[in-house]
Amino acid sequence: MTEIRKIAVIGSGVMGMGIAAQCANAGYKVDLLDIVPEGATDRDAVAKGAIKKALKTDPAPFMHKSRARYVTPGNLEDHLDRLADVDWIIEVIVERADIKQGLYKQLAAVAKPDAIITSNTSTIPLSILTDGMDPARAKRFAITHFFNPPRYMQLLELVTTDATDADVVDELRRVCDVALGKKVIDCQDTPGFIANRLGSLLLQAASNATADHGLSIEQADALAGRHFGFPSTGIFKLMDLVGLDLGPYVSKSLYDNVNQGDLFREEYRESELLDKMIAEGYTGRKGKGGWYRINRDGGGKVKEVRDLKTGEYRPVEKPEGAALAVSKKGARAVFEAGDSLADAAWSYMSKYFVYAAEHALDIAHSIFDVDEAMETGYGLKWGPFELMDVVGPAWVAGKLAAEGRSVPPLLQQVGEGTFYKVEGGERFFMLGDGNYQAIVRPEGVLLLSDIKRRSEPVLRSSAASVWDLGDGVLCVEFTTYANSLDDSVMAILNKTIALIEKDEAWKALVIHNEGGNFSVGANLGIALFASNLAAWPQVQGGIKGGQDTFMKLRFSGFPVVSAPSGIAVGGGCEILMHSDAVQAHAETYTGLVEVGVGVLPGWGGCKEMIRRHSANKRSARGPMPALVKAFELIGTGQVAKSAMEAQRDMLIINEADSITFNKERVLYDAKQRALAMVEGYEPPEEATFRLPGATGRAAIDMALHDFHLKGMATDHDVTVGRAVGQVLTGEDTDVTEELTERDLLKLEQKYFIKMLKEPKSLARMEHMLNTNKPLRN
Repeated sequence: MTEIRKIAVIGSGVMGMGIAAQCANAGYKVDLLDIVPEGATDRDAVAKGAIKKALKTDPAPFMHKSRARYVTPGNLEDHLDRLADVDWIIEVIVERADIKQGLYKQLAAVAKPDAIITSNTSTIPLSILTDGMDPARAKRFAITHFFNPPRYMQLLELVTTDATDADVVDELRRVCDVALGKKVIDCQDTPGFIANRLGSLLLQAASNATADHGLSIEQADALAGRHFGFPSTGIFKLMDLVGLDLGPYVSKSLYDNVNQGDLFREEYRESELLDKMIAEGYTGRKGKGGWYRINRDGGGKVKEVRDLKTGEYRPVEKPEGAALAVSKKGARAVFEAGDSLADAAWSYMSKYFVYAAEHALDIAHSIFDVDEAMETGYGLKWGPFELMDVVGPAWVAGKLAAEGRSVPPLLQQVGEGTFYKVEGGERFFMLGDGNYQAIVRPEGVLLLSDIKRRSEPVLRSSAASVWDLGDGVLCVEFTTYANSLDDSVMAILNKTIALIEKDEAWKALVIHNEGGNFSVGANLGIALFASNLAAWPQVQGGIKGGQDTFMKLRFSGFPVVSAPSGIAVGGGCEILMHSDAVQAHAETYTGLVEVGVGVLPGWGGCKEMIRRHSANKRSARGPMPALVKAFELIGTGQVAKSAMEAQRDMLIINEADSITFNKERVLYDAKQRALAMVEGYEPPEEATFRLPGATGRAAIDMALHDFHLKGMATDHDVTVGRAVGQVLTGEDTDVTEELTERDLLKLEQKYFIKMLKEPKSLARMEHMLNTNKPLRN
């Protein structure tokens, strides 16, 4: 069986570079080849330039800058011989079948017989790409369609045929799922596959309806909102995010490849305004702007939008309309609102529903695959069939029939029922014949949502729930807004710890949830309210209660594994630092950000930063290097942009901890990690510290003074920074005195409360709560 160990990517454009970077993130060595630019002195300039640009791109394609060294640039004239030992060659060149086929002939001459070759085409069917290809090569050829940006978008569409070698299919699925972290959806060999087939129709129909019903872009984006399960980007912001120059190529290719009479061909329109914008460099967020832009003329910062009537930019306006006013009531309320926005919404959403129902089983193997593809490829909460269940399939069918429109067979088949149902804790989806099939997860995938549907919690409060993962492992799930932390969360953690220590049926604890945030940290609203009332005993109790709880996590008699994904800052970060192990999703963004709201880490974050960096064998010896690094991380509120950064640069995640690339595999991996630690488990020994006191603080104060003089720190930044310095240096201690972890926690309490008594700190908290942005005062 083929095992993919080395990868080559042909084409170093945005997608090619992004795919190469994600393969490098996963630890693969990658050859990145592109054309030789005419007249260039450096024949590898195109690929080298792509790598250089990727290192400056935000959001970053590389999870850590060191991963760029895994990518070797080259060109297609001098370095095709490198492909002789490559296991997987990914073609990412221009969306033209004839050019791709010419490249495949070149690759066939140098690639080893068992090499896997795939195309990243977004629209061209496999049957066209393999036309005329040697049958032996065609058996090892497939389509692996990544979505942009490859690091962050979860969907990968896999297109194979019955003739494709089974080991090719299995290995591609394994690598793309487990190693690269993708949701792998098997697609039928049709133009545009699943997500782009339906997504292109949706975007085109929505654009048409916007123009036909006289909507502004702001109205159109607000209309395509949460009531439909759309992300905050709406329609036009999504186009800006993806890149306006990409859309016309995908749409034109799809138009050329779908059958006559296809609804997409009827909806397809070319836009003079869009062509003009692209020609002038207005290609979206990656260009000078797109449908939206930030105008910085005159030193200002004004958000502007294209006026579809004039074609010029103007300031963004608040959208209004009856449909928007009732949008919180749901999708059906929007459709029934009775204004031009409601008409526009039904115009494009009904076409989307009809198109999905007509083509689902031609483009995919099930309606479940269709929904999964749209959710992970376009960031939707619901795919078209799940959304029809929300609206009511019978209602949709009835409205179509009342308008004299054809009702697709799948909508007729579902009748008064729904496309999905739950029985006995299992979720089922409807097949084409009206029967239902259970959803089966791949091996190694464990979802809390599945467990919650099948069982009742072991413990529950308004702030958290505790679930049985099986094999004696419990899981604490936070359920507060943004998974913020307060006394109620601490109470459930303490109850869980006591339960595991008391009952031999329980062996280990995992802390995990499936939200976008692992935890944003302490509940600022409660802290601000108590501070304004000068309820200092209650404030101190909350700080000490959190410290005591986290110390119980650290020194409990059983393994504690945190399994974060997304944002884990402030107290959320401190949970990770007090766990025995961290099984982090690759896209975990963590750090101690308290200085941004005028305080300092109060639940052991300062103590843990000192402990970890003092024990780091790569740090210079003596107390100061570790303190300087801890002060840099805490004092600037630095947040890791990946789990890899948190592990390698910040030591929030330990070197022995593991990173899972596929979010759906994090909980399973965390459970296995916890079980592996059970036998012979012993809690860690408490750390001791020898800190420099006033001597070390002088160096920190000098640095703060320098930052202030250069305008890099405000007066209050200096005040908070000095408080952080007091804790990190041990206040009045010196290197002859040994301090315990509890000693440092007392200092955290003292200076946290001192900062809460500062009016400017309270102003920072209030500003963050009101605007979700930091205040520099």
